[in-house]
Amino acid sequence: MPELPEVESLAAFLRERAVGHAFVRADITAISALKTYDPPISAMVGLLIDDVQRHGKFLDISAQGVHLVIHLARAGWLRWKEEQSTTLVRPGKGPIALRTVLDDGSGFDLTEAGTQKKLAVYVVRDVTEVPGIARLGPDPFTLSLEDFAKILKGAGRVQLKGVLRNQSVIAGIGNAYSDEILHVAKMSPFKPASNLSEDELQVLYDAMRETLQDAVDRSAGLAVQDLKSEKKSGLRVHGRKGEKCPVCGDTVREVSFADSSLQYCATCQTGGKPLADRRLSKLLK
Repeated sequence: MPELPEVESLAAFLRERAVGHAFVRADITAISALKTYDPPISAMVGLLIDDVQRHGKFLDISAQGVHLVIHLARAGWLRWKEEQSTTLVRPGKGPIALRTVLDDGSGFDLTEAGTQKKLAVYVVRDVTEVPGIARLGPDPFTLSLEDFAKILKGAGRVQLKGVLRNQSVIAGIGNAYSDEILHVAKMSPFKPASNLSEDELQVLYDAMRETLQDAVDRSAGLAVQDLKSEKKSGLRVHGRKGEKCPVCGDTVREVSFADSSLQYCATCQTGGKPLADRRLSKLLK
């Protein structure tokens, strides 16, 4: 799933190429992806794009007071074309959910792989009309250490992994970067959030900001089609079960859940103790 660094890079990419151009086509081909009806998707046609922003994992394309808001979910992606096809895409056929064409002939397709269709498109006059944006917590890049400490102290027995990826608590961090942040901070994903000392709070806060900023910096200037591979190549533990930890050389381990998994290094994060699979036994703290 695209997270804060990838969506930030997509926003920067579109700001450079799309701002100042008008929509001449906006065709929804996966009806389930469109979550709003007023204004209609056709309202984007003729409007000049004046900004592109990120809200958590949401991409916000602003055009003269109307916002095309996109959440790529787990399997969605944006594919930019310098010369966009003007062929009508048959609804329900293939991975394309939305096709746009701009006034210079460029444009983008939104695609979604797999059978779980969760990609979401909203056309709104105010971004807070999008429920997911309305309930977002603060952005990691604007969150102060003091407020970060209040969030964790108030989380009680909720585990660090859960707090970091809860969009209503902190916006933009998902499964992958929560693993990465905790590895950098050398903390167990299952450590209760309220149990951190002042020094540990500082370490985790710095790890969060530095990990995300490093990912954003690595992606800066890349073409859209290269962002996924850049993300994967920059990850230290996430998605690397069975590989060597780049810090200590121990084997990266995994804990599986019903619809996701996490990866970690026992030597770096849990004092050498493997975490038990939650599906089978009680977690080791």
